Amino acid sequence: MKIDSLKGTLLCWVLVPLAVVVAVNLWTSYLNARGTADMVADRTLEASVRSIAEHTSVEQGMVTAQIPPAALEMFNTGYGDHVYYHVESDDGRLLAGYKDLPLPKTRTTFSRPFSYGGAYRKQPMRLMAMEYPVVGAASASSVQVVVGVTLKARTAMLLDIFLTSAIQQFVLLFIAGGMVGIGLTRGLTPLLSLRDAVLRRDDSDMRPFLESTQSELRPLIAALNNYMLRVSEQMDAQRRFIANAAHQLKTPLALLATQAAFAQRAGAEQDREEALAALQANTMKTARLVSQLLVLSRAEPQSSGQRSGGVDMAETARAVLDDFASTALKSSIELSFEECGRPAIVSGDGILLREMMVNLVDNALRYTPAGGTVTVSVAVEDGLCRLVIVDDGPGIPADERSRVFERFYRSSNSSVDGSGLGLAIVREIVETAGGSVTLEDGIDGRGLSVEVRLPITVV
Repeated sequence: MKIDSLKGTLLCWVLVPLAVVVAVNLWTSYLNARGTADMVADRTLEASVRSIAEHTSVEQGMVTAQIPPAALEMFNTGYGDHVYYHVESDDGRLLAGYKDLPLPKTRTTFSRPFSYGGAYRKQPMRLMAMEYPVVGAASASSVQVVVGVTLKARTAMLLDIFLTSAIQQFVLLFIAGGMVGIGLTRGLTPLLSLRDAVLRRDDSDMRPFLESTQSELRPLIAALNNYMLRVSEQMDAQRRFIANAAHQLKTPLALLATQAAFAQRAGAEQDREEALAALQANTMKTARLVSQLLVLSRAEPQSSGQRSGGVDMAETARAVLDDFASTALKSSIELSFEECGRPAIVSGDGILLREMMVNLVDNALRYTPAGGTVTVSVAVEDGLCRLVIVDDGPGIPADERSRVFERFYRSSNSSVDGSGLGLAIVREIVETAGGSVTLEDGIDGRGLSVEVRLPITVV
């Protein structure tokens, strides 16, 4: 049976084993009570047997037995028990008592009286037999004395002892259950307080909860704080994305509206075509900006849209360069690729790593003048994949190389339209993949060399 309550579950786990212990203890108590009742009955029977045996004597050469009243009255306990006795000589002659009383299978010795169970006149009984020597007989002789009593007094004693013990144990179980219940209620108070604290929190309140509570609850609070931290980081990333998108799209959208209005008012066909061409160019720039913003949002470490897997950087580089071959040809730029000749597998999001390479190659081609060269190389060294892109462009001054990775920052040497997001996207993607990116001077101090290092997962 499933218990929905944590308190009920804990109480069950405490009380069920305790109930099993009580059950075992009750059985032990019953055995002890039965042993005590048997011991008292045996002591009374032994006293009665010895009293009868001591009153045997020899009269006129014959062994006779007298039954003292005390030997029978000691069984008068008020429970209506019946007492039966049997005394016979060693030659089998009945001296006194009931002839058909159950006798032991073998005659006993004086030193070893023993008790046994039996039934007489359809009543269960406890009997004791004893062999006793007769003093004064001409020749050595003895008598066997057997006394039996019904079990009413014994049963009453057994029940009285057992029920007293059972009542005590059930009272203790009830008290223990109540104390455990109170303890669980008090013990669960911090958990309920944590629940109330969570419910009272505003949706935007992501402050961590204090961990100054029981050690068992600290992992739960730590996990809750960690979850809230991740949610807070994702919310911050979303806010940054919205702010960046609003800031960057405001001017292009206003320009698009202006160009559309100008094209609508243009009277001459040539003016209208120029306005439409400018409108188309700005639309493509705006679309590129939106695409970069989305990639930047996905590249942030807090983003939940990333997928991890094995990516062959050499194969990715070949595919990207194939896509840019026509662009390089139109701009009269020599685009070359140097590969290591073996797979360079890194762990990361394949789409983002491709976008990182697209941004680097696109920047190199856009800043390289006609007749220049752009070289892309992929190598595997010391457990790292080295992606190097060298161009013949104006480069980036050394004092600005740390700032160009900031969002929307553009170098003072830049003469090409752009959003300032390309290298910011590259850094986010590389750092998320566990790598690093550095900027250096190109060949012979001309242009720019961008080196990306990513850890190899499969060589």
